Amino acid sequence: MRLKALLLIVGIIIAAIGGVMTYRALYVEPKTSLVITETDIRLLPNRTRVVGGAVLFVGGTALALFAAVRKK
Repeated sequence: MRLKALLLIVGIIIAAIGGVMTYRALYVEPKTSLVITETDIRLLPNRTRVVGGAVLFVGGTALALFAAVRKK
């Protein structure tokens, strides 16, 4: 019982960290890539931080759900 509660808390913390990383990479931190075309210049976010944050978010959510679901 204690292990499931610990896994639930750890999963929520990991998901929160992943969500913050993804949000910051997309909206807060300066852009890292520059794409120049004939008509436009676009700035792109750091893809590794976005993907890494999304993986942490999904993994933490899966861990929390796994710990929260009661098995017979």
